[in-house]
Amino acid sequence: MSAAHPLSNIQQELLKLYSSDIAEADLLHIKRYLAKYFAFKAIGEADEVWDKKGYTNETMDQWLNEDETPYGTKDSH
Repeated sequence: MSAAHPLSNIQQELLKLYSSDIAEADLLHIKRYLAKYFAFKAIGEADEVWDKKGYTNETMDQWLNEDETPYGTKDSH
């Protein structure tokens, strides 16, 4: 990478990790851990927005049922 775009702290840590041999099972575990971490983080941030805007289960039901045009009709995409 160029000096204009230095590596982030996570990239630096991952490069350190990749410089040593890690068993495939361990690598898979790390990938799953990272995926779960970022998924939970995203869910937490979405929950904050949800609460701030006062959304409810009824809000979600309305969103899910906004476009009830059956598939296969000429109006469907």
